[in-house]
Amino acid sequence: MSSYEAPAESTGGGAARVDRWLFGVRLFKSRSLATQAVSGGKVHVNDRRVKPAHTLRPGNRVSFVRGAMQFECVVVEIAPRRGSAADALRCYQETDASQARRAELAGRMRLAAALAPRPQERPDKHQRRELRRLRGRS
Repeated sequence: MSSYEAPAESTGGGAARVDRWLFGVRLFKSRSLATQAVSGGKVHVNDRRVKPAHTLRPGNRVSFVRGAMQFECVVVEIAPRRGSAADALRCYQETDASQARRAELAGRMRLAAALAPRPQERPDKHQRRELRRLRGRS
């Protein structure tokens, strides 16, 4: 038996580590990003700060902040592995308040994009580098 299979047997089919679940339902791009978010105190289960190895069960409420968005959902099921996006959506139910916040943020982002000045032409290589540097992306 490998050490990889042991944690899955100990948690059973109805429970999973919170970092694995967040990665499995595609709320984070990688498990290490999910682990960093949980360790950094950005993820709460039932309004309590947890560690990455915290056991998550159906019925738990998970909330986290990523960027400017605050996401809140209820765990419906524990997927045995990371699957398709359609499978991931069946594993949680986003709360109405979270959906409203996300829609309001999307509206504000659209308005900000519409009001932002647009250049007449595409930036060249040097201008793109300068824009990336100003935005803190490289």
